[in-house]
Amino acid sequence: MAAHTEYLVFNTKDRHEFINITERVRDIVAKSGVKEGLVLVNPMHITAAVYVNDNENGLIEDFEAMLRNLVPPEADYEHNKTGEDNAYAHLWRTLMGHQVTMAVTDGDLDLGPWEQIFYAEFDGQRQKRVLVKVVGDK
Repeated sequence: MAAHTEYLVFNTKDRHEFINITERVRDIVAKSGVKEGLVLVNPMHITAAVYVNDNENGLIEDFEAMLRNLVPPEADYEHNKTGEDNAYAHLWRTLMGHQVTMAVTDGDLDLGPWEQIFYAEFDGQRQKRVLVKVVGDK
């Protein structure tokens, strides 16, 4: 079994951003040489998520609206009493999911017809990393 690790680095200009990383992950899978296996995509920050869904702008707006409705950023959170202002971002991350594991078949991501991989940043404007680890047979 082979393994290949790379990191995507982001420095978002906005506090909240949804970034399609499908092609960057696909390039890492190809570089790995793995033909059959899995790829793990893990945001290494507790206020960011990686998820799989359709790449449609209205849907991305709907995700943020859902998160704001369920967990309003301005609410009175215990975490914020420690001097932080990002309790909602931790909760949003939990709702959107921590990481994804995708199949690699014939040396490429094995995605459904509308599936895309997204990095969702909820407390940005500073450098963040995403681990991409490909494991499998060459």
